[in-house]
Amino acid sequence: TIEPQRYEIVLPANPQPAAEIQPLPMGPFGIALNGVFFDPGAAEFWQGERESGWQYEALGGAVPLGLDENHAHVQPSGAYHYHGIPVLLLKQFGAGPGKHSPQIGWAADGYPIYAKWGYSDPKNPASPAAELKSNWRLKPGTRPATGGGPGGRHDGAFVQDYEFVENDTPGALDRCNGRFCVTPEFPEGTYAYFLTEAWPVIPRSFRGTPIQLRPQ
Repeated sequence: TIEPQRYEIVLPANPQPAAEIQPLPMGPFGIALNGVFFDPGAAEFWQGERESGWQYEALGGAVPLGLDENHAHVQPSGAYHYHGIPVLLLKQFGAGPGKHSPQIGWAADGYPIYAKWGYSDPKNPASPAAELKSNWRLKPGTRPATGGGPGGRHDGAFVQDYEFVENDTPGALDRCNGRFCVTPEFPEGTYAYFLTEAWPVIPRSFRGTPIQLRPQ
């Protein structure tokens, strides 16, 4: 059952892009403004072997995690966390089509997190809002069935089923599911992450240098 949690989190006040993109380790990507972690990864691996390198995708359907309508569930510690789009949180904040998403959280590197909608021109707040799209895609073909691989086609059951496809469209979301843009909360501009309907939904890498988000 859900139990109260106590977190003490200090994020960078003036985050800067890191020299290299940093992948998200096992653990939260960020925290929503309601105090719930965005924690997209599942702790389940092919045949229970982390060493296999094949991590089940929490939203892929291959492993039942008991997710609720917020794409969330409760850990053994009693902490509630999001694996996907926090539906009721977006409703509470009034997020929806036709307008830029309000800020819904902070990433572990100090940059803001938004939902699916941003300005169609990332530098122009007068441009119409549009649903932003991920540039991650399912890999073609099949997984290796030798050397400990699960075999079968790349269908989204595993994190490793996806690959990033470069997109030169101005304002396109990058490998971190983010972009440099203006937002209602940052009219002078910032780097910002966006949740998307398609994978990765919650970003799986950082543009800045993250802290470790751990309960205190």
